[in-house]
Amino acid sequence: MQREFRGVWIATVENIDWPSSNNLSSEDQKKELISILDLYKSLNLNAVIFQIRPSADAFYKSKYEPWSFWLTGYDAQSPSPYYDPLAFAIDETHKRGMEFHAWLNPYRAIINYPEMKSKPLPLTYNKSEWFINYGKNKYFDPGNPEVRDYTNDIVADVVQQYDIDAIHFDDYFYPYKIENTKFNDDYSFKKYNDKYSETERDDWRRENVNTIIEELRHTIKSIKPWVQFGISPFGVWRNRDIDPRGSDTQAGQTNYDDLYADILLWMEKGWIDYLIPQNYWHIGNQLADYEKVARWWNQNHYDIPIYIGHGLYRLNRENNDKAWKIKNPTEIEKQLLLNKSLKNIKGSAYFSGKTFLQNPLNINKILKQNFYAQPVLAPLYNNQTNNIPEAVYDLQINKINSRTNQISFKKQKVNLEKDAIRFLIYFFEKGENVNYDNPKNIAWITGEASFLFNRKEFKNGIFAIFAVNRYNQLSMPSLIINE
Repeated sequence: MQREFRGVWIATVENIDWPSSNNLSSEDQKKELISILDLYKSLNLNAVIFQIRPSADAFYKSKYEPWSFWLTGYDAQSPSPYYDPLAFAIDETHKRGMEFHAWLNPYRAIINYPEMKSKPLPLTYNKSEWFINYGKNKYFDPGNPEVRDYTNDIVADVVQQYDIDAIHFDDYFYPYKIENTKFNDDYSFKKYNDKYSETERDDWRRENVNTIIEELRHTIKSIKPWVQFGISPFGVWRNRDIDPRGSDTQAGQTNYDDLYADILLWMEKGWIDYLIPQNYWHIGNQLADYEKVARWWNQNHYDIPIYIGHGLYRLNRENNDKAWKIKNPTEIEKQLLLNKSLKNIKGSAYFSGKTFLQNPLNINKILKQNFYAQPVLAPLYNNQTNNIPEAVYDLQINKINSRTNQISFKKQKVNLEKDAIRFLIYFFEKGENVNYDNPKNIAWITGEASFLFNRKEFKNGIFAIFAVNRYNQLSMPSLIINE
């Protein structure tokens, strides 16, 4: 059966993707989110990566952190009329049969703190030793064990409260370096370091990040084993001129040397469940060639699913290289065709969501027609057979009107780990060979236990319905004939 990850990032920081403004009413926020989810669904995308914690704030009812300024235009103010945006977003995403990946940033505390006129985060005053000012931002100190405990509490709260499919971190670990500016972690280096010399501070920093990644995996899996832990790092691990294992690139900063994120170690140890390197360059870029970077990750995967992060936002922008302005074929088409030739690349994710609303170079139609003509499930997360969902039952066809029928069914309920969260529906015309490996026969993927269909378009054939659990495992098919 064909499977492929087709994700899209929804950035909430600075109202990049949603909500489009921080002064929308609750109702307008909901309408806007439904509209963009409908668009992604129509393009046969199957996962949203939704930013729920842009810094040390929340787009949900958090036990620990205030409501985000980007939600209401005010610090620490809940939506009015009240609703929980995260619960709403998860529900609407799952209704459409899509995965919901909750995107958090582990270390960013306040963006542009010098311009803050209020005190949005009391924690930065009550626990000032947890924080480091660097450039215009305020960061949690990765070297402080209390910060790691706090971050684990934040993640545990989200996993416990909400029916998410994954916890997702982006590329911000230690901050990108600012020239001639020291990241002053002397306090934690002296207080909590007991084995590294000053010349080994980089190794100490990497160990701090390694430790939290390993701890977070344990935290997530101890609560809900089916919730994935994914990372979307900067596209280059190390340059080859520094390390022969690195990629043939000349990136100015890299994960290992500058962000202190040893991605390969996390993959080798099995601490993460998927990786989406941000390969936002074009094919042929002199410093970081998309093709070279993609091929490098294809070879360095450690049996962890690799999905490529595409810089969709670069298409046809004024200040970008001409490669992003070419129409036939577009840069994204070239990249996706290359991905198909790389056996360990299992899908794609696009930054950012609003680009699909802008539709540069008619990219929506191109993706739908040439790459995403049929819906498909995301890759399997776990191959264990003891959680295979039970087949749906009590299938019924009912006439809605002269053109539309509805199929409804019921799902078995056992436990959260085993129960269906979405349904995969095939249609085979009368006399057609039943072949579940052919995605052309996939009619729908939905999160609801019923669906409408056109009576003329789907006549004289068989519908096959699979229950799909949180690991993307399938039940046995349940069949119903439409005459």
